Amino acid sequence: MEAFFEVHNDLPREGPGEPADVDWALRLADLPPDAAICDAGCGPGGDIEALLAHVPRGRVLAMDAHAPFARAASARFAEEPRVTARAGDMAALAAQPEAPFDLIWCAGALYFLGVENGLATFRKALTPGGVVAFSEPVFFTETPSDDARAFWDGYATPTQAELRAQIGRAGYEVLGTRRVSDAAWEKYYGPMEARIEALRAGADAELTKALDESAAEAAAWRRVRAETGYLLVVARPA
Repeated sequence: MEAFFEVHNDLPREGPGEPADVDWALRLADLPPDAAICDAGCGPGGDIEALLAHVPRGRVLAMDAHAPFARAASARFAEEPRVTARAGDMAALAAQPEAPFDLIWCAGALYFLGVENGLATFRKALTPGGVVAFSEPVFFTETPSDDARAFWDGYATPTQAELRAQIGRAGYEVLGTRRVSDAAWEKYYGPMEARIEALRAGADAELTKALDESAAEAAAWRRVRAETGYLLVVARPA
């Protein structure tokens, strides 16, 4: 695990995404200018700037279970008083002093809790009328290839219809969905591949294995990207 985090250290983001994703989701959410936002599973804070742009008098609590990521987000926004970043458990958002939130943004991290359990947990941390925006692995085809299934390494990846059903069972209504673009994926894999090459020279066996696995992941996504990826969802408790 130490080698994995060495690969991911100092990357600008820990998953696919771009400001256009945030812009689309927050237009649907229609937040007040002083909204309280939680970036749950924030990584090093790649989405925070775009979130802040939509709430000129609002604030963002950025949380990540991995303390070095939370510290990176805190350092990145050290001069921004509207941002608080800390290490913490996404399952405990309702217990945070900044709660409740008008929006919980969760890019590529809800699967740690599971869609239905995660949405039920997030509901407790929302203001009345509050919104959750999250991205979740899905298949874009009813007949995904073995390579597409293998990409998610055993995760019970749903189709888009199955994901909508999960959201409904959690008691939410879907306001909109949008496929996370190939460009957003490249904003994740491009910097990671540059770091892989920078670390190759002098890497020990453990780090070399992590570098090879990360490079293989990027190559695998490019092979299966027509079949699978992230779906960005904006939803509100019904």
